[in-house]
Amino acid sequence: MDDDVKVLERIYDRFNARDIDGVLAALTDDVTWANGMDGGHVHGREAVRAYWTRQWAMVSPHVEPVGFHRTADGAVVAEVRQSVRDLEGKPLQGQTHGLKDKTVGHVFRLREGKVARFDIQDAD
Repeated sequence: MDDDVKVLERIYDRFNARDIDGVLAALTDDVTWANGMDGGHVHGREAVRAYWTRQWAMVSPHVEPVGFHRTADGAVVAEVRQSVRDLEGKPLQGQTHGLKDKTVGHVFRLREGKVARFDIQDAD
């Protein structure tokens, strides 16, 4: 699991740095990615790029992994502290755009060292 965790730690680092290309390099071409704002999933790297570009134009999310574990079916779950601020850096009040400050589980399924699927589960 160590190599998978290293891949995921890099994804979080690049996401928080707003380095889209750095994150996309760690995803399969046909990735399925959970849409935390609207629900459902987006499909493919360019759809993930569009999703984050749209999200970052509205809010400033920060995600900090606090632990990782592997499930019985081989997925890696990252327990993540998520904070969402407005574009001026102020905490959002309540839930906005489907996002709020909370702890969540990010479920990753990797294929050949890259993320093939990402899902979100509430940890609250």
